[in-house]
Amino acid sequence: MTVTHDVHEGLHADEGALPGEHPGRHPDPVVKVHDIAWLEFDKPDLVRTAAFAVDFGFVPTLQTRDELHLRGALPGSPCVIVRRANRTAFTGVAFRAADDADLHTLAAEWGRPVEPLGDALGGRAVTTREPSGCRVRVVAGVTDWPGLPLQDTRAFNVARTIERANDTQRPPRAPAVVERLGHVVLQSTRYLESLNWYLRNLGLIVSDFLYYPGQRDRGPVMSFIRCDRATEPADHHTLALTLGPADRYVHSAYQVCDLDALAAGGEFLTERGYHRSWGVGRHIQGSQIFDYWRDPDGFLVEHFTDGDRFDDTVTAGWAPMTASGLNQWGPPATADFLGVKPGKAALREFAAILSSLRESDNEFDVHRLLGLMKVARS
Repeated sequence: MTVTHDVHEGLHADEGALPGEHPGRHPDPVVKVHDIAWLEFDKPDLVRTAAFAVDFGFVPTLQTRDELHLRGALPGSPCVIVRRANRTAFTGVAFRAADDADLHTLAAEWGRPVEPLGDALGGRAVTTREPSGCRVRVVAGVTDWPGLPLQDTRAFNVARTIERANDTQRPPRAPAVVERLGHVVLQSTRYLESLNWYLRNLGLIVSDFLYYPGQRDRGPVMSFIRCDRATEPADHHTLALTLGPADRYVHSAYQVCDLDALAAGGEFLTERGYHRSWGVGRHIQGSQIFDYWRDPDGFLVEHFTDGDRFDDTVTAGWAPMTASGLNQWGPPATADFLGVKPGKAALREFAAILSSLRESDNEFDVHRLLGLMKVARS
């Protein structure tokens, strides 16, 4: 008999599920993916994209007029693929299968072919769209690049342990070396339908649910979802889904080695004229130390370090969604991060709200709008 361990018990913002609430996992998923592989974008200016990417800490592995592949320092495939197009867009997410057999299992389930990915990536993929319209690839056999030199972590002197004697701390003000892609956050008008799709098809499991204050009885509106690697701990979330008035990318997160790398890398980005959206702070769900930035096309990207890792025994936590509950310490969440800063993005979201409320085939209704407004005011 498996004994579950609830790491949320007793914490200031978390509690377990009530009887009848969403279990956070599917009893018999089609497959269980091993990890997130990469994200795909369209952008009109790949030269500008590459310049920001290098300043952010990526290393290009392919850079042509029409395509840009960006990797982290740990061994593996590129973690971002950008293709040249007239309009800027997030175009999809790829997950890594445990083996080739899982690709064929998914191909049969989805009625889609297993196709080669081409010389630049190697391997094969099966591709479909989930209920909110996001393109999802599951890949296997892709070419893994060898590891690159990692950034040195700092040695710390604390009360009872001296790790550094006759030496100083001088972290360089330089790009924080991106080690790997950690997670992506997506907004969906069909949040629950999309959540259940990922749990059933890819075998993901929920680490934490959030619900609008006063609306717990209506179910969750955000979930932080991890890969199920059995007894091997996985990132607290590989994918996060949230309910909203439009189907869109929210942000993606990239691991760096420690707080010094993150903070000094942030100083470097500031000097280069880039816009910090929010940070530095530490999250509650996932516990990551974070720093959020806007790239030149307006996409939100995160440096993070020291995130939680859970195995399959940890059950889902439940907490109310509040702006003040997004971090344990650090500055309050900004209007830019929350998407309410006056400007084109806020106008697009307002237009999406009006459109969503006029439609009946999505989960974002007037009650959910009132809950979202309460979150923003909190």
